[in-house]
Amino acid sequence: MKKITAILAATVLLLASCGGNRTTEEIQDDAQEGVLVRVQTVVEEPVEQLTELTGNIEAFRTNHIVPTIPGRIDEIRVEVGDHVRRGQLLVRMDRTNLVQAELQLENAERELGRVTELHKTGSATQQQLDQLTSQVDVLRETVRNLRENTELLSPIDGVVTARFFDAKNIFAGAHPILTVMQLSPVRVMINIPEVHFPRVRTGMDVRVRLDTYPDREFAGRVNIVYPTIDLMSRTFRVEVAIPNADLALRPGMFARVELDFGAINRVVIPDVAVNRQPGTNTRFVFVIENGVAHRREVQLGRLIDSRFEVLSGVESGAQVVTAGQSRLLDQTLVQIEN
Repeated sequence: MKKITAILAATVLLLASCGGNRTTEEIQDDAQEGVLVRVQTVVEEPVEQLTELTGNIEAFRTNHIVPTIPGRIDEIRVEVGDHVRRGQLLVRMDRTNLVQAELQLENAERELGRVTELHKTGSATQQQLDQLTSQVDVLRETVRNLRENTELLSPIDGVVTARFFDAKNIFAGAHPILTVMQLSPVRVMINIPEVHFPRVRTGMDVRVRLDTYPDREFAGRVNIVYPTIDLMSRTFRVEVAIPNADLALRPGMFARVELDFGAINRVVIPDVAVNRQPGTNTRFVFVIENGVAHRREVQLGRLIDSRFEVLSGVESGAQVVTAGQSRLLDQTLVQIEN
């Protein structure tokens, strides 16, 4: 009895301080008779665990077309926007050094053939043969290297996205001559909270949406799961690959990636039961136990239509207040509306 009296007294004081224009008699009536509320019993049900993360569309691969040797550009065979194939000739550099090296190699190979025949008859030493063989090997590698740096081929199927020089310019190494990007597929890099690390796997299907195409949904797949957690953000990186046969997706587009981790049983409560503490992001509900309202802070998940997924704070079977909570404080006596 003393406990009930104390609760009533405390409720009167609290309601008096928050009662606005209500009279003292009205507050006392609420404290003794209980505030009239409407409640709903909440239960667990399967809730799809969907997580949406954002990132930017990137080329799946990017190659800068650049020789390792400075020189004059003789010819550029493509323009920005051109589609190129792997092995296609894109740029031809000045051939002077290559032609000289090829002539040296031709002469050295001819000499190697002559010395080889002499060695068979004993007219040339093994040392002479070995020295000339080494010289030819070095010249062959020199020619191969010069050829690679004279005739610049595309290493991938892709699109030319940048050009920094014109024919007859001198290349000195400040910028690449061309940039080629592989745009089919493309990729998105996302950072996922570490709590999901055990559930993300290579090959996992995802859904991708873009503001550019509001009426389309793109299918993607987890291509790489990075094995470490960032200490500052507590996230890990994941590469998502997206087929792009029609080249609708372009680098720089903003993308929303949705991952589905399956269904988990969660308590679900009506959105009208959730209150927000002014000036904070704290959410709370009132739970009725033995005719008394108890304030419970809750951590919410997804909003599903007009109901919230509850991550913590309310258990299955609880009676939560859905109407009349504006007149409630913690430990307020209530009457449940039939």
